[in-house]
Amino acid sequence: MIPVQGFDSARVAVLGLGRSGLATARALRAGGAIPVVWDDNEAARDAAMAEGFEPVDLTRVGAFDDIATLIVSPGIPHLYPTPNRVVLAALEAGVPVDNDIGLFFRSLSRGEWDYFDTMPRVIAVTGSNGKSTTSALIHHILTEAGHESQLAGNIGRGVLDIDPPGDGGVVVLELSSYQTDLARALTPDIAVFTNLSPDHLDRHGGFGGYFAAKRRLFAEGGPDRAVIGVDEVEGKFLAGQMAEGPTDDRVIRISSGQKLSGAGWNVFARKGFLAEWRKGRQVANIDLRGIAGLPGAHNHQNACAAYAAVRGLGLAPRMIEQAFQSFTGLPHRSQRIAEINGVTYVNDSKATNADSAAKALAAFQNIRWICGGLEKDGGIDAVTPHLGHVAKAYVIGREAAAFALHLGDTPHEVCTTMAAAVAAAARDAVAGDTVLLAPAAASFDQYNSFEKRGEDFIAEVGKLTA
Repeated sequence: MIPVQGFDSARVAVLGLGRSGLATARALRAGGAIPVVWDDNEAARDAAMAEGFEPVDLTRVGAFDDIATLIVSPGIPHLYPTPNRVVLAALEAGVPVDNDIGLFFRSLSRGEWDYFDTMPRVIAVTGSNGKSTTSALIHHILTEAGHESQLAGNIGRGVLDIDPPGDGGVVVLELSSYQTDLARALTPDIAVFTNLSPDHLDRHGGFGGYFAAKRRLFAEGGPDRAVIGVDEVEGKFLAGQMAEGPTDDRVIRISSGQKLSGAGWNVFARKGFLAEWRKGRQVANIDLRGIAGLPGAHNHQNACAAYAAVRGLGLAPRMIEQAFQSFTGLPHRSQRIAEINGVTYVNDSKATNADSAAKALAAFQNIRWICGGLEKDGGIDAVTPHLGHVAKAYVIGREAAAFALHLGDTPHEVCTTMAAAVAAAARDAVAGDTVLLAPAAASFDQYNSFEKRGEDFIAEVGKLTA
């Protein structure tokens, strides 16, 4: 646990009592604060009371009269599409609003660091797609290289739930826009921006607000080094803002699909090969084509981001390449489930928006595509250039028929349920085909999470051999 510093004997309100909310309350108490907690869900309040926390209705008049700070769980919208009434009450009372990420950065440093040979460091990863795989890959490389490493944030453990890092330890954080948007302190040693595509637009008041939330990771604290994907104009803009000039190697630009030139520090992947260039000279080259845990161009971009981040810590290219070879990937992200009668089954349930689904479609040929769910803002236009890879689509979700209208002339079948979709795809597939779950939509019309959707797909595939 990371005890929260700076609130000794102060009453600190915690709104939202899920995993991160309860971990925050515990860390506040460990640091000497007096946490008062609230959640609209009675069962969540009861669970907090069982741990000795005091529930206080933060919606009542005067609730913030003696509160030093309000800590908001990341899943709770605070400003858009409408201001949260508890957050608004805190702001009107002049009470600062923060989240667990802000508390983490202000509380991580400890007195014993003065005696360490190497200061602990934080690598923070954000972006629209690939940040989980990138974060896990960084953690894997560091572990394989013999470094102490912890994975936390939007993946792994809650940020305040981890162990205090030891001498030379590295904390790898995956941070969503929900987490970067509200944090009052954001001071990673290395910050990584993978890419940007429309997502969570209602939460951030539009695409500009969404980019602004991501950009805060770089602008608020100023990392020592920035790894920035420049395949979109927003990434180019961010890299330009962070660099003092063309040769400023505090910025490492990354790309998948284009060669990066210039006198700076560049890492890019083309035709399955990762290349590192620095000061106009090639430094290293890695063949990614045979690495089973990193299939497709989108995973090659993740490899570039992870490679650049750990190179920023001084790891050698050959050591990184060896770690790539042993990386098995993450569940629900281009996860190969089975091969049955020459047909490969791939679970990419994490492809919850059109851009991530497009990258999954680009990675395979002869696809039996299982898609559909709760459609996000922006539609699914991003997948259109890759529909030529699709032999047939099998549409799931409560609004499957409406989703199917986006598919145009692509052969498709409205299945509604996962069971029907897997059965139909297996019926039609021939040797060499890939049955790919890459929904291009959120899961919440039928499932509690993308993980549950992926687990259902795995279960249905398992029935094919039962």
